Amino acid sequence: MSRYPSVQLSGSQRHRDALQVVSFESVALRGRGDVTVFVPPGTHHELPLVVLLHGVYGNHWAWANNGGAHRTAARLIERGLIRPMILAMPADGVWGGGEGYARHRHGDYETWIMDEVVGCVAEVLPELDLDPPLFLAGLSMGGYGALRLGAKYGRRILGISAHSAMTHLTESGRFAEDPQSGLHSDKHSVGWWLIRHRATLAPLRFDCGTEDPLIEANRRLHSDLTAHGVAHRYQEFPGYHSWDYWALHLPDTLLFFEDCLRRGAWPATHR
Repeated sequence: MSRYPSVQLSGSQRHRDALQVVSFESVALRGRGDVTVFVPPGTHHELPLVVLLHGVYGNHWAWANNGGAHRTAARLIERGLIRPMILAMPADGVWGGGEGYARHRHGDYETWIMDEVVGCVAEVLPELDLDPPLFLAGLSMGGYGALRLGAKYGRRILGISAHSAMTHLTESGRFAEDPQSGLHSDKHSVGWWLIRHRATLAPLRFDCGTEDPLIEANRRLHSDLTAHGVAHRYQEFPGYHSWDYWALHLPDTLLFFEDCLRRGAWPATHR
């Protein structure tokens, strides 16, 4: 019996650039939640699942509509640079300006992502195993979420990537009208989570634009992780805190995840 009896799946994946929307009743959100998914055209089975988390004031359509994530993935797959992968792009719960995909008095956004989004998408898409190879990535607040959740759930995650990440929820004040909206969700920086869970940490990368207001925070994170012996890859590129930057560097994330699969135990028959 389905755990998500109220789930609705929009249209055919043959339409709208292989995009669909999964909508279902969420216990964690105390209401319905939405996830835009990209399913590569063709017949594939047991594909990897990449969860892309958006930033402050975003929604489930942000990565596709603003960043063209599905077109980027399709192009890399067509060129043979990555194997077919499903992209799941969930809404964050659409509350306030900075809950950071953590538990909050208004909703359990952590369970929404790690349990409900992954579980429901895997249940309704035949291309996915019920426990698919899982990757987390995000931008800005979504970068914070990917780093924190990736660290906390390290035994489930095969790779983590972040673009222009907030490193602490206090930084949401740079982008949200109400900088206090998420401060009760988590008192720790992502560095604390990554260092604490370094023994089970999946391969990790993150990057930031040199003109981004979060560049110094990302540099400090890189320095702290290096000092504590946490393996990671950090890169800086020209650019701002903008969709132009994130769309340009999403290939870095997807190529990194492909490298994780090639270096790991993912069977060649699944490629």
